[in-house]
Amino acid sequence: MEPLLTYLAKALVDQPDQVSLRISEADGGQLFELKVAPEDVGKVIGRDGRTVNALRTLLGAAAQKQGQKVRLEILDDRRNAASGPAAPSSPEAAP
Repeated sequence: MEPLLTYLAKALVDQPDQVSLRISEADGGQLFELKVAPEDVGKVIGRDGRTVNALRTLLGAAAQKQGQKVRLEILDDRRNAASGPAAPSSPEAAP
């Protein structure tokens, strides 16, 4: 399933070299965490989440065929950057 997901993700994005997949055990199944370049997150999610839902459907069907449970999440670094320290609103005057 890992090769399927990485192949599809790399085909969707502009920067395929930044696609990475981390797999961990969670909730009696596997958790797939897909990370792409910040500017490619929208391409993987798609309009109204249609693309990511299609990826989840394909991954779920492949997992069910093997008798497994999987969950797919897209990691978004843009949210983490937005919660960081705010930039000063005005530059300080030079002495």
